Parts: sequence; C-alpha cells; structure tokens
Amino acid sequence: MKIDIITIFPAMLNGFLQESMLKQAVKRGAVEFNVIELRSFTTDVHQRTDDRPYGGGPGMVMKPEPLCRAIESVVTPESRIIFMTPQGQTFEQSVAEKLVDEKHIIFICGHYEGVDERVCEMFSPYELSIGDYVLTNGVLPATVVVDAVVRLLPGVLGGEGAAEQESFSAGCLEHPQYTRPPEFRGLKVPEVLLSGNHEAIASWRTEQSELRTKQRRPDLL
Repeated sequence: MKIDIITIFPAMLNGFLQESMLKQAVKRGAVEFNVIELRSFTTDVHQRTDDRPYGGGPGMVMKPEPLCRAIESVVTPESRIIFMTPQGQTFEQSVAEKLVDEKHIIFICGHYEGVDERVCEMFSPYELSIGDYVLTNGVLPATVVVDAVVRLLPGVLGGEGAAEQESFSAGCLEHPQYTRPPEFRGLKVPEVLLSGNHEAIASWRTEQSELRTKQRRPDLL
C-alpha cells in the first residue's frame, strides 16, 4: 500500500511515521509513506494556502488551487482520496477493514475552517471523522486512520490472527488479558488461563468478551 498525506504541517508526522509498528511496516515493505508539503504547490511569494471565506465569518478557508495541484501530482485511477473532516462518516473498525484493500490512499488534512467546497466537488473524496469534536487540523485524525489501517496489512502484526481477535473486529470488546507473574500484589490470574485447556480458555474468553461489551458498550450488541 502507498499512502500520501497532504498537509501544511509535515513535521507533525515525522515521529509518528518513524516509530513502532509503522516503522516496521515500512521495513517489511508492507507500506510506503509520502508526506506532501502543501505550501510547495502555491505560486505566490508568501506561499498562502488559505484565505478569508466568502460571505464573511470567522477563520480562514483552505484555497482550492494548491490543494488541487497537490492531489493531481499523485492521484491515479486506483487512488482512494480521504478527506478528514468533522462532517464525515464516523471512522470505525469496519471502515479500516475495508480500506486495507486499497492500493493507494491520499489523505487531505484540512486546517482552519475547512477547505474550499470545490475541492470536494472535483475529487469526491471519502469524508471521514474520528469523532464528534473539532481538532486544530486534520493531521491527528489522519494518523489515527493510518495506524488502524496499516496494522491490518498482512505481515505487519507479529501474532498470526492478532488483528482478528481484537476489540470491534468480532463485534465485541476484547476479553481481559494477563501475563506473568501469576500473582501480583494479591491479584491472581484466573485459573482457567493457567489450565492448559484450550477449549475452556476459548469459552472463558468469549464469555468475558460478551460480558465486558454488555457492561461497557451495550450499543455494540
């Protein structure tokens, strides 16, 4: 998968794309990242990417010219363009599972009061939101989507089937997890997990997953 991220704050992505799982995904050849500095597609001396909104009102709106040039510099017939906006569809695990099949994703990271509507009319991007709140810019929500999608690519996660067993992948929250030592400050690991009985362990995990979902996220049921 190739991922292009268009933003006026490329430095925000430096650490994120060069650490942890994403760094390993690049090393394994599962994904290629390209951060596009939007200002490089401006034509004025001040490299302006925004202007005041027509009709008045607070804030600034991102101009269509540099955004269109940036998109056109990388878009292909197989590209999936994603615009991160509070007005978009709520991002969920099921969306990540669909996006993992894309060969090329282009992220448009909005800033200020948003982008000129004509950009959306021209490219019909898939509009996504990570929640009902407003952030300073679109880089942070884009990184959330990138992380959720890339970790699903084949060979990225270490454990076979690890992604399928996580919260939301099976429609429920994940069951409680434990590791060594078997007792810590008076709290013991459930005996069934130490039994070696895989059928009983699977049954316990399913039961705990359903119970936790019922208690914390009954809407999922």
